[in-house]
Parts: sequence; structure tokens; C-alpha cells
Amino acid sequence: MFWTRFKSALIFVPLMLAVSYLGGAIYAVFILAAMGLGTWEYWRLLKTMGYFVSFPLMLGGVLTLMLMRLFAGFTSMDLALVVILTASAILSLNRFEKQDPQAVLTFALHVSGILYLGWLGGYFFSLRTLPNGAWWTMLSLGLVMLVDLGAYIIGVKFGKHKIFPRLSPRKSWEGYAGGILFGVGFGALFGWILPPVLPELSVGEGALLGLVMGVLTPFGDIFISLVKRIAGVKDSGTLIPGHGGILDRTDTWIWAVMLGYYLARLFS
Repeated sequence: MFWTRFKSALIFVPLMLAVSYLGGAIYAVFILAAMGLGTWEYWRLLKTMGYFVSFPLMLGGVLTLMLMRLFAGFTSMDLALVVILTASAILSLNRFEKQDPQAVLTFALHVSGILYLGWLGGYFFSLRTLPNGAWWTMLSLGLVMLVDLGAYIIGVKFGKHKIFPRLSPRKSWEGYAGGILFGVGFGALFGWILPPVLPELSVGEGALLGLVMGVLTPFGDIFISLVKRIAGVKDSGTLIPGHGGILDRTDTWIWAVMLGYYLARLFS
């Protein structure tokens, strides 16, 4: 299992960093395709639980929010939200007329799923379009990968005290602390070596970025783990050998680019 994960990471991680560096249409298509696949996996998990969810509506909502962020920033997001809320409300009313007792839940599932994947996913574009956005994107994604690595290594070696035994038996407080230490340590290291290409980053700011990543990004993993456990599956998909699906890999990444965006603006 470890070597399968390792070999997949050797391909997927450099690919993600390279695409982030290149930017442009290649980056946009790659991110939209990844989040589209992630939306399909999320929709399938909800269907497994027995809920009625419209995949065209959910995919359309996610891609609309992300495309609006790509081409218009935050300026037109209110209009996109009105359209998504209206479409979800109409679908829920239709389900109610068909005697569906979960009509209100249908509305909540669509809106929450679209906002979670589409709004947070839009930060892939918000972060990349900042000044020095390529470096901020690679730094944010690199740090969250190192946080995950630290949590995995320390958790396997020293993990004894479980955080959520029912939800994720392999996640321990020791692993969580290890992820934070990796985040702070590598963040400080990047703050030392990256100023020639990222002059607004210092050692202290790099350490702070790593600290925030280490503390908060695991909640993205925990949330998707909750959805998977309720659905009764181990992984969201099988696309990436050793890792599972797209959601299993990007669950912390969408948090990382969101946090990276606001901290990059703070440091600039």
C-alpha cells in the first residue's frame, strides 16, 4: 500500500506543481477537470446514502462558481449564487410535488455541495491570479502535501491517541502534531530560500503559513471522511492508485488554496 501511494505521488504531485507553475489554459482545464471529477465522486457518495441529488445541477453549479471566479473574480459571485439558489429551490419544490419527504434536504444538499466544492475550488484561480501567484500556489500546495506527509509518518510511527476513533481510526493526535511540525518547519525553510522569487515571504511568515496549514487543512480530510463513512465506503473513487479518488487527494488542497490566498494577501 505504501509503495503504491508513493509511486502515484511521484507522478501526481510533480504534475500538479508543474501545471500550477505553467498557469494559463493548461492550469484552468486541469483544475476544472479535477473538480468536475471530484463533484461526480461527491454526487455518487450522496446517491449511495440514498439521497436524491441532480448531478447536472451540482456540476453546473460548481463549474459556474469556478468559471465566474476565473474570469470575474469575486465581483459577480452574488449573481451566480442567486442562480444556484433559485435552481436548487425549484428542484426541491418539484421533489415536494412528487411526494418526496426529503425535499428540503434536497435543497440543502445541493447548495452545500456546490458551495463547498465550487466556492472553495474557486480559490485555485483566486490564488493563482495574485502577483507571484504561481509561487504562492506551488508553496500552498507543497506545504499541505508536506503536512499530510508529516501526519502520516508520525502517525504511523507514534500514533496512539485517536482523534475520531469511529470516523477515522488511523488519525491520531500525534500524527496531527507531526503534520503541524512539518508545516511550520518546511514553511520556515521555504521562507528562507524563496525570497528571490517570492520577496514578500519571510521565515516567520513561512512558518505562520505552515502553522495555519497544519492546524486547519486536516478538517478538509475529516469532512470528506465523514461523508465516506456515512456512505459506507473507504475511498471516494479509484482513479489514483493507493490514494483513492480525486476527492481523497484534493480534500485538503481546496482548503490550502483558500488559506494560501488570504495569507498571501496579508503578507503582500
